[in-house]
Amino acid sequence: MPVADINHYLVRTTDIDATRDFYVDVLGLEETPRPNFPFPGYWLGLDGTALVHVALHGVDNSELYYIGSPADAATDNTGSIDHVAFVATDPKAMIERFSELGVNYRPRFLPESELYQLFVQDPNGVMIELNFFGITDISSWADEQVENYSTMPRTDT
Repeated sequence: MPVADINHYLVRTTDIDATRDFYVDVLGLEETPRPNFPFPGYWLGLDGTALVHVALHGVDNSELYYIGSPADAATDNTGSIDHVAFVATDPKAMIERFSELGVNYRPRFLPESELYQLFVQDPNGVMIELNFFGITDISSWADEQVENYSTMPRTDT
């Protein structure tokens, strides 16, 4: 009975519409059907499958609804979680989208693993990692500021 896949994660937010817009307009997710929970929110995902649950911070009875996060979760970035990662496709198109929307991003590349990554923060400070697998050549479209994991200092402890 091992864990097989990620279902979704929940972001508590003080600005539910800006958060929804980020995941839809910037990352390309879409609204998916959401159960009739007793608090406002969105389920966002792909092909009818929810990946991100967005919920409004500061609602009455929040201690009943949000059992995995402290009262100040929406005002204190991601707490113990460093980032959430998605598999993505077409890194050049994603960079173009970020540029058009004025979204700051941080690119990284691990050539020997054929892995290109983009890091971007949602409106609540949650770090989002986009993983593009099978990328061997970035020379024709990548930013010169790409961080290369193979040249970063190593920590062996």
